[in-house]
Amino acid sequence: MNEHRRQGIGMTSQRTRERMVQRLGDLGIRDLRVMEAMLQVPRHLFVEEAFAQRAYEDAALPIAYNQTISQPYIVARMTELLLAALPERATVLEIGTGSGYQTCVLARLTAQVYSIERIAPLLERARQRLAALRVGNVRLKCADGGFGWSQHAPFDGIIVTAAAPELPMALVGQLAEGGVIVLPEGGRRQQLKVYRRQGDELLEASLEPVSFVPLLPGVER
Repeated sequence: MNEHRRQGIGMTSQRTRERMVQRLGDLGIRDLRVMEAMLQVPRHLFVEEAFAQRAYEDAALPIAYNQTISQPYIVARMTELLLAALPERATVLEIGTGSGYQTCVLARLTAQVYSIERIAPLLERARQRLAALRVGNVRLKCADGGFGWSQHAPFDGIIVTAAAPELPMALVGQLAEGGVIVLPEGGRRQQLKVYRRQGDELLEASLEPVSFVPLLPGVER
């Protein structure tokens, strides 16, 4: 990867990242670990080159295959909610690798990230970006995310980056005791929700309206 592109210039510079992180604080993000990860991960490398100059705006951007990279606030918010419930050296499952940006942020904050993407070309691009940034604690798989990744369960946390009409029960079965699932849930009207497993109970909290692409079944090669 070109070193100038990695570091960024102008609207993709470190100073621009610092302004983004300051804006996240103004919007209510409080976890300093999340803020530092967002500062360090070069978001402009995870968007299409045509949108690189907009990479640090607080906006979702198209990435390909009718998918998007979530706005920085939502990435930070979901990460903060997840991180608040995780033990040290946590193992996390991500459903919807997309560009790999959320994956890269999680990799800085957890021991191991397992990430699933149903669109094979998107997954390959994410793999290349993560390799170029020398992110070593991520495993990727092309599969239907609704079924999770049972071989590596239980997970301390699960984050879903596409909207499911309802909570996929396969994911609940792969959640460790005390673990949390953070996901957007719903159809045209979506809510950001957190589910926490306590024994045989699943505690639910509904937080705020969000807008995500839908969680679709199957695999696209």
